[in-house]
Amino acid sequence: MPNQDEKFLAMLIYLISFFTVFIGPLIIWLIKKDSSKFIDYHGREYLNFLISYTIYTFIASLTFFILIGFVLVPVVAIAAFIFTIIGAVKAYEGTEYKIPFIFRLL
Repeated sequence: MPNQDEKFLAMLIYLISFFTVFIGPLIIWLIKKDSSKFIDYHGREYLNFLISYTIYTFIASLTFFILIGFVLVPVVAIAAFIFTIIGAVKAYEGTEYKIPFIFRLL
């Protein structure tokens, strides 16, 4: 069971991403990944999420030419926002949440 500091830092990985999409979560993960398996899990999950949804956004943006992108880009953006909030809540609760529809590369 993770302690309160681990829960807070894991939650912070998700929340700081609203201000610094890549750098903030990466710094927290790199500093704390060796000392906490819980933070390591959530850091990897967030970075896999970021990679996956960047690819989804790129592909959805390409579909603007066939007029599907006007629907796909907002759907991807809303899904990314919702999954980030859910990830933060689950991290603070102390559970390991698997974000749906992501490639687990790390």
